[in-house]
Amino acid sequence: MSSSNLFAHDSILTPDPVGDDGAPLEVLHDREYRVRAFRKRDDLVLIRGAIRDQKPPGLYIDIDPDPLTVHHMQLDIEVAYPSMEIVAANVVFETHPNAECPQIIDHYDGLIGLSVARGFNHKVRDLFGGPRACTHTTALLQAMAPVAVQCVWSMQAAITRRNAANGIEQSSSVVSRSDAWKMNLNTCHVWAEDSPVVASLIAGEPMPAPVFAEERLINLGLKPDEWRKRIGG
Repeated sequence: MSSSNLFAHDSILTPDPVGDDGAPLEVLHDREYRVRAFRKRDDLVLIRGAIRDQKPPGLYIDIDPDPLTVHHMQLDIEVAYPSMEIVAANVVFETHPNAECPQIIDHYDGLIGLSVARGFNHKVRDLFGGPRACTHTTALLQAMAPVAVQCVWSMQAAITRRNAANGIEQSSSVVSRSDAWKMNLNTCHVWAEDSPVVASLIAGEPMPAPVFAEERLINLGLKPDEWRKRIGG
Protein backbone atom coordinates (compact mmCIF):
# COMPACT_ATOMS: atom_id res chain seq x y z
CA MET A 1 0.00 0.00 0.00
CA SER A 2 1.29 3.45 -0.89
CA SER A 3 2.21 5.61 2.10
CA SER A 4 -0.13 8.26 0.67
CA ASN A 5 -3.03 6.01 1.66
CA LEU A 6 -1.80 5.33 5.21
CA PHE A 7 -2.53 8.65 6.85
CA ALA A 8 -5.23 11.29 7.10
CA HIS A 9 -4.69 14.29 4.83
CA ASP A 10 -7.32 16.68 6.13
CA SER A 11 -6.09 20.03 7.44
CA ILE A 12 -4.83 20.03 11.03
CA LEU A 13 -5.66 23.74 11.27
CA THR A 14 -9.01 25.08 12.33
CA PRO A 15 -11.01 26.95 9.62
CA ASP A 16 -9.52 30.28 8.54
CA PRO A 17 -10.55 33.18 10.82
CA VAL A 18 -12.76 36.09 9.82
CA GLY A 19 -12.52 39.76 10.71
CA ASP A 20 -14.95 41.95 12.60
CA ASP A 21 -16.87 42.48 9.36
CA GLY A 22 -17.35 38.75 8.88
CA ALA A 23 -15.08 38.62 5.83
CA PRO A 24 -12.18 36.13 5.74
CA LEU A 25 -8.87 37.60 6.85
CA GLU A 26 -6.27 38.02 4.11
CA VAL A 27 -3.82 35.13 4.06
CA LEU A 28 -0.18 36.24 3.99
CA HIS A 29 1.88 33.10 4.40
CA ASP A 30 1.70 29.32 4.67
CA ARG A 31 4.41 27.18 6.26
CA GLU A 32 4.12 23.43 6.34
CA TYR A 33 6.29 20.70 7.81
CA ARG A 34 6.06 17.08 6.80
CA VAL A 35 8.07 14.40 8.59
CA ARG A 36 7.80 10.68 7.92
CA ALA A 37 9.74 7.75 9.36
CA PHE A 38 10.61 4.47 7.65
CA ARG A 39 12.11 1.23 8.95
CA LYS A 40 15.07 0.42 6.69
CA ARG A 41 16.25 -2.44 8.89
CA ASP A 42 15.58 -3.63 12.41
CA ASP A 43 18.51 -1.46 13.49
CA LEU A 44 18.04 1.55 11.20
CA VAL A 45 15.34 4.20 10.81
CA LEU A 46 15.13 6.72 7.97
CA ILE A 47 13.56 10.03 8.98
CA ARG A 48 12.57 12.11 5.94
CA GLY A 49 11.41 15.67 6.39
CA ALA A 50 10.49 18.71 4.32
CA ILE A 51 9.65 22.33 4.99
CA ARG A 52 7.88 24.62 2.54
CA ASP A 53 6.93 28.28 2.73
CA GLN A 54 4.40 29.68 0.25
CA LYS A 55 2.94 33.08 -0.52
CA PRO A 56 -0.62 33.34 -1.89
CA PRO A 57 -1.25 34.13 -5.57
CA GLY A 58 -0.69 37.74 -6.54
CA LEU A 59 0.91 38.86 -3.27
CA TYR A 60 4.46 39.21 -4.58
CA ILE A 61 3.76 39.30 -8.34
CA ASP A 62 0.39 40.89 -8.97
CA ILE A 63 -0.45 38.99 -12.17
CA ASP A 64 0.68 35.58 -10.85
CA PRO A 65 -2.34 33.24 -10.51
CA ASP A 66 -0.47 30.56 -8.52
CA PRO A 67 0.93 30.31 -5.01
CA LEU A 68 4.64 31.15 -4.87
CA THR A 69 7.03 28.83 -3.03
CA VAL A 70 9.82 30.81 -1.37
CA HIS A 71 11.48 28.03 0.64
CA HIS A 72 11.46 24.28 0.13
CA MET A 73 14.13 22.25 1.90
CA GLN A 74 14.30 18.50 2.34
CA LEU A 75 16.34 16.53 4.84
CA ASP A 76 16.99 12.81 5.29
CA ILE A 77 18.65 11.45 8.40
CA GLU A 78 19.34 7.80 9.13
CA VAL A 79 19.21 6.92 12.81
CA ALA A 80 20.70 3.75 14.29
CA TYR A 81 18.33 1.86 16.54
CA PRO A 82 18.39 1.50 19.50
CA SER A 83 21.47 3.74 20.00
CA MET A 84 19.60 6.68 18.38
CA GLU A 85 22.80 7.93 16.74
CA ILE A 86 22.63 9.68 13.37
CA VAL A 87 24.71 7.69 10.89
CA ALA A 88 23.86 9.50 7.63
CA ALA A 89 22.42 12.86 6.59
CA ASN A 90 21.44 14.40 3.27
CA VAL A 91 20.05 17.88 2.59
CA VAL A 92 18.42 19.12 -0.62
CA PHE A 93 17.41 22.73 -1.33
CA GLU A 94 14.55 22.63 -3.82
CA THR A 95 13.64 26.33 -3.60
CA HIS A 96 15.65 29.09 -1.92
CA PRO A 97 15.82 32.88 -2.08
CA ASN A 98 19.56 33.41 -2.60
CA ALA A 99 22.09 31.79 -4.92
CA GLU A 100 24.40 31.32 -1.95
CA CYS A 101 21.88 29.33 0.13
CA PRO A 102 22.99 25.84 -0.99
CA GLN A 103 26.60 26.56 0.00
CA ILE A 104 25.73 25.52 3.57
CA ILE A 105 24.44 22.06 2.65
CA ASP A 106 27.68 20.19 3.40
CA HIS A 107 27.76 21.72 6.88
CA TYR A 108 24.91 19.39 7.84
CA ASP A 109 27.33 16.45 7.58
CA GLY A 110 28.10 17.53 11.15
CA LEU A 111 24.90 15.75 12.18
CA ILE A 112 26.61 12.38 11.76
CA GLY A 113 27.56 10.95 15.12
CA LEU A 114 25.03 12.98 17.13
CA SER A 115 22.40 11.31 19.26
CA VAL A 116 18.82 12.47 18.64
CA ALA A 117 17.99 11.70 22.25
CA ARG A 118 19.02 13.77 25.27
CA GLY A 119 20.68 17.12 24.59
CA PHE A 120 20.07 17.09 20.84
CA ASN A 121 18.42 20.50 20.53
CA HIS A 122 21.25 22.14 22.47
CA LYS A 123 23.83 20.57 20.16
CA VAL A 124 21.83 21.62 17.11
CA ARG A 125 21.73 25.24 18.30
CA ASP A 126 25.50 25.18 18.85
CA LEU A 127 26.28 23.65 15.46
CA PHE A 128 23.55 25.01 13.22
CA GLY A 129 21.94 27.98 14.97
CA GLY A 130 21.74 31.49 13.48
CA PRO A 131 24.48 32.30 10.93
CA ARG A 132 26.05 28.84 11.25
CA ALA A 133 23.52 27.22 8.92
CA CYS A 134 20.13 27.65 7.20
CA THR A 135 17.39 28.85 9.56
CA HIS A 136 14.68 26.88 7.80
CA THR A 137 16.58 23.61 7.51
CA THR A 138 17.57 23.79 11.16
CA ALA A 139 13.95 24.42 12.17
CA LEU A 140 13.00 21.34 10.15
CA LEU A 141 15.71 19.32 11.85
CA GLN A 142 14.36 20.23 15.29
CA ALA A 143 10.92 19.04 14.18
CA MET A 144 12.36 15.73 12.95
CA ALA A 145 14.30 14.65 16.03
CA PRO A 146 11.20 14.00 18.22
CA VAL A 147 9.84 11.75 15.44
CA ALA A 148 13.00 9.65 15.64
CA VAL A 149 12.52 9.27 19.40
CA GLN A 150 8.85 8.35 18.95
CA CYS A 151 9.99 5.64 16.54
CA VAL A 152 11.51 3.74 19.46
CA TRP A 153 7.96 2.67 20.28
CA SER A 154 7.03 2.19 16.64
CA MET A 155 10.07 0.05 15.86
CA GLN A 156 9.45 -2.04 18.94
CA ALA A 157 5.83 -2.65 17.94
CA ALA A 158 6.74 -3.42 14.31
CA ILE A 159 9.53 -5.85 15.16
CA THR A 160 7.56 -7.59 17.91
CA ARG A 161 4.47 -7.98 15.73
CA ARG A 162 6.44 -9.32 12.76
CA ASN A 163 8.42 -11.77 14.87
CA ALA A 164 5.31 -13.03 16.60
CA ALA A 165 3.59 -13.58 13.25
CA ASN A 166 6.59 -15.54 11.96
CA GLY A 167 7.26 -17.51 15.14
CA ILE A 168 10.62 -15.81 15.64
CA GLU A 169 12.13 -15.15 19.07
CA GLN A 170 12.27 -11.55 20.23
CA SER A 171 14.94 -9.55 18.41
CA SER A 172 17.88 -8.27 20.44
CA SER A 173 17.37 -4.88 18.80
CA VAL A 174 14.09 -4.33 20.64
CA VAL A 175 14.45 -1.76 23.41
CA SER A 176 13.33 -2.86 26.86
CA ARG A 177 10.24 -1.12 28.22
CA SER A 178 12.29 0.46 31.01
CA ASP A 179 14.81 1.91 28.57
CA ALA A 180 12.07 3.05 26.17
CA TRP A 181 10.21 5.24 28.64
CA LYS A 182 13.45 6.64 30.05
CA MET A 183 14.10 8.27 26.67
CA ASN A 184 11.12 10.53 27.42
CA LEU A 185 12.45 11.62 30.80
CA ASN A 186 12.29 15.43 31.28
CA THR A 187 11.08 16.02 27.72
CA CYS A 188 7.81 17.58 28.93
CA HIS A 189 5.82 18.15 32.13
CA VAL A 190 4.20 14.71 32.00
CA TRP A 191 7.63 13.07 31.82
CA ALA A 192 9.32 15.29 34.42
CA GLU A 193 11.52 13.22 36.70
CA ASP A 194 9.36 14.20 39.68
CA SER A 195 6.01 13.65 37.93
CA PRO A 196 3.38 11.12 39.08
CA VAL A 197 3.74 9.21 35.80
CA VAL A 198 7.47 8.70 36.26
CA ALA A 199 7.06 7.87 39.96
CA SER A 200 4.60 5.09 39.10
CA LEU A 201 6.95 3.62 36.49
CA ILE A 202 9.92 3.71 38.85
CA ALA A 203 7.75 1.86 41.36
CA GLY A 204 7.30 -0.88 38.79
CA GLU A 205 3.71 -0.17 37.84
CA PRO A 206 2.72 -0.89 34.22
CA MET A 207 2.62 2.02 31.82
CA PRO A 208 -0.96 3.22 31.39
CA ALA A 209 -2.56 3.07 27.97
CA PRO A 210 -2.31 6.34 26.03
CA VAL A 211 -5.60 8.22 25.82
CA PHE A 212 -5.65 7.90 22.03
CA ALA A 213 -5.20 4.12 22.30
CA GLU A 214 -8.03 3.76 24.83
CA GLU A 215 -10.38 5.79 22.65
CA ARG A 216 -9.52 3.82 19.50
CA LEU A 217 -9.91 0.45 21.24
CA ILE A 218 -13.33 1.47 22.57
CA ASN A 219 -14.37 2.62 19.09
CA LEU A 220 -13.32 -0.78 17.76
CA GLY A 221 -15.43 -2.54 20.36
CA LEU A 222 -12.42 -3.73 22.36
CA LYS A 223 -11.44 -3.32 25.99
CA PRO A 224 -8.99 -0.51 26.82
CA ASP A 225 -6.84 -2.88 28.88
CA GLU A 226 -6.06 -4.88 25.72
CA TRP A 227 -3.80 -2.17 24.36
CA ARG A 228 -0.45 -3.86 25.04
CA LYS A 229 -1.49 -7.01 23.23
CA ARG A 230 -2.94 -5.06 20.33
CA ILE A 231 0.09 -2.79 19.72
CA GLY A 232 2.33 -5.81 19.47
CA GLY A 233 4.59 -5.14 22.42
